[in-house]
Amino acid sequence: MKKVLTTIAITMILFVSFGSFAAEKLDPLKDYNSKSIVHVYLEATTLGSIGMNKFLFADDFEYHNTASNKRFGKKEYTSFLNKHKGLKFNCETDYEILDESGQACVAKATMKFSNFTRVDYITLNHSKEGWKISKVVTTYP
Repeated sequence: MKKVLTTIAITMILFVSFGSFAAEKLDPLKDYNSKSIVHVYLEATTLGSIGMNKFLFADDFEYHNTASNKRFGKKEYTSFLNKHKGLKFNCETDYEILDESGQACVAKATMKFSNFTRVDYITLNHSKEGWKISKVVTTYP
């Protein structure tokens, strides 16, 4: 009886440990270049495409809105984006890579609405997980 219980316990432990490896999701953005990451960010912010948000931002991500002088972390900003799932902004969007050197990149995204313009300065860092957005500073020139 003791041997049967031990066998069952070991089987359960192995089942749980292998199950945790299977539950781990691979990052579909890992092999994207910096330009593609900026494009995915713009899809999230202007088209309400939230499917890649959990892979898009670095753990230490910070969003800063200069108009209100408010700052938000990854959890707050992705929650904000998730609440706007499917919401499409009526704006013309353009972006450019301002500088990319080694493991760092700075991009500028411009969203032109009918009565104002929003500019996001996006900082990306490259690590073993691929390119991640570490900071976004929004201005309204």
